[in-house]
Amino acid sequence: MAAPEPIRRFVEATNAGDTEAFLDTFTADALLTDWGRSFRGRDGIARWNQTDNIGVRSRLGIVRIAQSGDVYHVRIKVAGNGFNGEGDMTFKLDGDRIASLVIA
Repeated sequence: MAAPEPIRRFVEATNAGDTEAFLDTFTADALLTDWGRSFRGRDGIARWNQTDNIGVRSRLGIVRIAQSGDVYHVRIKVAGNGFNGEGDMTFKLDGDRIASLVIA
């Protein structure tokens, strides 16, 4: 399965180190939960991005993706100066943006 446009842009913006493009993949009130830590809205997600994503030079690759209704379960390979390895991300989309992202 091909990644939906918002998820593809999420990966591409991260890999390019483009913070503005990354933040633009989310809705204004999006919720990102990373192993129990929650970040809401553009400001919260920007803080997470700085400490756990682009700020630590993460590079992402999609290993596999499955859809269940309006939710996408994505296995991601991560490399960089933070977490390295594979992990699961669950995306809920709202049109062309990410409404919620749960990382576990």
